[in-house]
Amino acid sequence: MAKLMIQQPDGEQLLTELDAAHSYVIGRSEECSICIPAEAVSGQHASLSLTEQGWVLEDLGSSNGTSVNGQEITQALLADGAQIILGEQIALLFVDDEPVGAAAEEMEEPQPEDEGSVEKTGRRNLAVQGASEEDLKLVKAMAARSNKIRAEIAKVIIGQVDVIDQVMMVIIAGGHGLLVGMPGMAKTTLCSTIAKVLDMEFKRVQFTPDLMPTDITGTEILEHDPVTDKKSFRFIKGPIFTNMLLADEINRTPPKTQASLLEAMQEKSVTVGNQTYKLDAPFFVLATQNPIEQEGTYPLPEAQQDRFMFNLWVDYPAEDEEETVVKSTTVAKRETPNKVISKDELLQLQEVVRKIPVSDHVIKYAVRLARATRPQDEKSPDFIKKYVSNGAGPRAGQFLVMAAKARAVLEGRIHVSCNDVVKAAVPVLRHRIIANFAADSEGISTTALVERLLKTVPQPDDSDY
Repeated sequence: MAKLMIQQPDGEQLLTELDAAHSYVIGRSEECSICIPAEAVSGQHASLSLTEQGWVLEDLGSSNGTSVNGQEITQALLADGAQIILGEQIALLFVDDEPVGAAAEEMEEPQPEDEGSVEKTGRRNLAVQGASEEDLKLVKAMAARSNKIRAEIAKVIIGQVDVIDQVMMVIIAGGHGLLVGMPGMAKTTLCSTIAKVLDMEFKRVQFTPDLMPTDITGTEILEHDPVTDKKSFRFIKGPIFTNMLLADEINRTPPKTQASLLEAMQEKSVTVGNQTYKLDAPFFVLATQNPIEQEGTYPLPEAQQDRFMFNLWVDYPAEDEEETVVKSTTVAKRETPNKVISKDELLQLQEVVRKIPVSDHVIKYAVRLARATRPQDEKSPDFIKKYVSNGAGPRAGQFLVMAAKARAVLEGRIHVSCNDVVKAAVPVLRHRIIANFAADSEGISTTALVERLLKTVPQPDDSDY
């Protein structure tokens, strides 16, 4: 008997058993034979019927589209284990214990063992190629664990929910973040708290004008052995040998020191003399910049800012949040956050993020957004041509997709939607756009330009394929 399962963070649940004598309409409307009350699903989204070849799924002109095994479809023949995505958010699994016609012939073909993971039922999960059952189980549990992480961080950090989520996305995606905010916004406390919750070793470096590259990477010292009476060089590791490094006020140190940090961020290793030392994984740098007092500082050039996956803006807290901050920080007792996931689990999540496939629909949207920031592009909007001198490079599209994958994993999903790209667009793009004099004179920030871009650039539809 054929069944339709709905994939939830806590596992698969039976949605309905399919009767060969009936056809089904799937949608949000209560009149549909299979009702899924979700905003991403259209009133009448898709139909499901049995033909001589097997069960056929047909999209009924839905607004958010239907995909099968990562491919946008208008009509598709379903095989056992096919994953169906409605509206880029609702994941269904088609199970057919007795496939018929062409579907049966397709399932008889032997599949190589290294393609995807095999569930206990014997069907193959096509959602994450190369991922083990343990990987998928960890991802499905992440929705609840992400809430637990937020709860533990909230013991110390009041508010800043979006910033916390964005820092988590960067860590899971294996990138680095540039944290910008006024003094006294708990940027250092935020980093150390996240490190505790994620079981990461934490170190902080206060960047100053006299800081040298070896103060970060480490240096070799000449050591005398009293037994052999010989001298030899020994490497003393610098603070960069950690899991989470807070580079505090990175714009206050000269370019030579900034460059040594950025090189280590990119290569994940440090070279001193003729010896190269690998940095321990996971390795994450969160650099802070003070938006005021720019006199006598060394602002990061745009090319170096591009190395950072996210530009995170820490804004002033709301009035009620600020009252809570003052109340909780002026007493003797302070709460201590607990570890939620281990370092090994974090590394496993970083690997799973790279294994998650992304549909052409999502990749096309990410590339379209990145290209729309370039005033030289003929398809870019008029306001970009008016207010922008230089747009984002190809790295922006890469980071948009990686951040979207990371967001999906944090929510316990194994499918990525255009909405995930939208959530990552502002922190990925705002430091990659260089506004011109016209924008500066009118007080238009790059953040405002990205937000306007999200409203202007349409998501791909059938006409794009």
